[in-house]
Amino acid sequence: MNTNVTGPRVLLRRLREVMAESLGAQERLNTIVQHIASNMVAEVCSVYVLRADEVLELYATQGLNPKSVHVSSLRIGQGLVGTIAATARSLNLADAQKHPAFAYLPETGEEVFNAFLGVPILRAGRALGVLVVQNQDHRTYRDDEVEALETTAMVLAELIATGELEGLAPKGTTLDLSRPLQMSGVSLSDGLGLGKVVLHEPRVVVTNLFNENDAQEIERLREALNKLRVSIDTLFQSGEVAREGEHREVLEAYRMFANDRGWNRRMEEAIRNGLTAEAAVEKVQSDNRARMLRQPDPYLRDRLNDFDDLANRLLRELVGKPHGEAAEGLDGDRVIVARTMGAAELLDYNSPGLRGLVLEEAGPTSHVVIVARALGIPVVAQVPGFVSNAERGNEIVVDGDDGTVTLRPQPDVQSAYFEKSRFREGQQKQYEQLRNKPAVSLDGVEIDMLMNAGLLMDMPQLEQSGAVGIGLFRTELQFMISATLPRPGEQEELYKCVVDAAGEKPVTFRTLDVGGDKVLPYMQMAHEENPALGWRAIRLSLDRPGLLRSQIRALLKACAGGQLRLMLPLVTEVWEVEQVRDLIKREVELQTRFGHEMPRSLELGAMLEVPSLLWQLDELMKAVDFVSVGSNDLFQLAMACDRGNANLANRFSPLSKVYLRLLRQIVEKANEHQTPLTLCGEIAGRPLSAMALLGIGYRSISMNPAALGPVKAMLTSLNLGELEKALLPALDELEGDTDIPALLTDFADKHNIPY
Repeated sequence: MNTNVTGPRVLLRRLREVMAESLGAQERLNTIVQHIASNMVAEVCSVYVLRADEVLELYATQGLNPKSVHVSSLRIGQGLVGTIAATARSLNLADAQKHPAFAYLPETGEEVFNAFLGVPILRAGRALGVLVVQNQDHRTYRDDEVEALETTAMVLAELIATGELEGLAPKGTTLDLSRPLQMSGVSLSDGLGLGKVVLHEPRVVVTNLFNENDAQEIERLREALNKLRVSIDTLFQSGEVAREGEHREVLEAYRMFANDRGWNRRMEEAIRNGLTAEAAVEKVQSDNRARMLRQPDPYLRDRLNDFDDLANRLLRELVGKPHGEAAEGLDGDRVIVARTMGAAELLDYNSPGLRGLVLEEAGPTSHVVIVARALGIPVVAQVPGFVSNAERGNEIVVDGDDGTVTLRPQPDVQSAYFEKSRFREGQQKQYEQLRNKPAVSLDGVEIDMLMNAGLLMDMPQLEQSGAVGIGLFRTELQFMISATLPRPGEQEELYKCVVDAAGEKPVTFRTLDVGGDKVLPYMQMAHEENPALGWRAIRLSLDRPGLLRSQIRALLKACAGGQLRLMLPLVTEVWEVEQVRDLIKREVELQTRFGHEMPRSLELGAMLEVPSLLWQLDELMKAVDFVSVGSNDLFQLAMACDRGNANLANRFSPLSKVYLRLLRQIVEKANEHQTPLTLCGEIAGRPLSAMALLGIGYRSISMNPAALGPVKAMLTSLNLGELEKALLPALDELEGDTDIPALLTDFADKHNIPY
């Protein structure tokens, strides 16, 4: 080999030729290390590959004992190679044996070598192995040599990612990139989903690594950067910030880094070393990711997703794929994996093959989660770092029952989940048999079991679930998935379709509940320190009476000649109900004057979500025709507990004495005033907590369609009188620490009640 012609460009050209040749995996790897050693005038070049058991195995070497290949190994953190893999940082040493982390492997014959340069083989910030060169002389490798070796490591990362080296692993072992991985998150929608990974906003896979013309690639990079900067400026001007849920300061950071000279310079240097513009972006971001994952500062670690998104946007500009483009090739069962996404984006994926959703960022009230529940798919969220570990097409299991996600499951694990899925399907068939059975307890107490909805696609489930009506129709979902404000005619058409689909069954429409975490893309909202307690729901509607009146008008026309049940969200004081009643009265008079037929009956209700109403219950019960308890918001506001906060998720229980006493107080006032009362929310959709609600007096509950079967199975096995005798004294006791969830489970076990 000619060692006189060197440099990263020459090396990359040679590696490109090797990658194109028809060689076996081991032969290809051996040839690569020979070329690297020759080009860098190194006496040793070695490749260590990370296995699934966290062992770095010597896969190829030029200069060390060839018999040590597939024999020598180091654990993560052991020796210089293990340290590089653990830290994802290069080591450049003039005398390697004096380094405190040095570990001697006698079978390799490396004791005669002193100079050492090792770089991590990175892909998406993950260390897949380590590439090393060594020399006998005491020397420190130059910066351009370090850069050349890091660039070469990208080629090896892609070689490992293709799976070509899998066959070289010792029997019974696999490489780290294909190892099974189970991560825990928060279950936001029950169920079990098995399929293949589809990455929302998938990483652009860089296949063309080697450039032919530096100047041309640098120009491509600069053009793409200019387009990226323009697109960020456009986001500010168009209000897109709100639609994507990105805070304005995040976009400010995007703008700052898109103009960062250091970032630009590092990418241009990578191009001059022989990479294409796309490969340069990938390399620099992989280096950034590896560094930031190991930062002690949590703020810097949290910014990692922002950097990843920025680099992905730049890659999309380079390859001509618009940001937000849905993934292709969606055949078969699949699970969407995303950092975050909007409700409309999830609907783009909806088809019979959609089996689940995994989100790094989302809370139980996120509108994408609400839509996912409506679609009946399991959701696990708050799984940090999951996107980086997932590859398109990986097998995946989403367990929405216990909040775990299993990536690349082993066959026996996959088989166990498959059997669990079959068992759930069998349960669903049993629930279907209950569909037309009356919702009556063993001792003859009848319960109104209603379902929650928000989209026209939910309506077929009204018949399939056996619900006696819709206890909550979320009108805001139409506004949230639309790119522009729905016109009154569009609203009327939707509401009319809902009423027609419901037939004789009642539908309770909730007026527009936006603000807080439910942001409309076309409505400018002021920044609020605490949006959950801010300008939202009925507060926004009363301040924008034109918006509320147009919705009322659409509902009046849609329910012409029938019944209109209208419910107001986040009522804080009774005067808000009275103001809306005045608006309705004026709108009815106006529409009647123009000859439009009005509903034959109109009932106005309020959602009890704000604790202040607990001191206005007498006035509230007189001011409305019905009350619906919004248990999700009421729990959070009463307990000052954000259930989306992982640190508080299990700290407070909706089955605690204090919260059940609060809910029973509402029942007692409703009975006193003979005001119809319903409870909507997650607590109604789980058999054990629904049992508690029935035990304290609720006789009308509304839940997601998928929950109706399990709750009805519980109800039809329950003697409600016996439950009340066990539960109510425990709630009334002033002393003692009776565990209410334990009391309920013991009662259910004793009486063979499914929960």
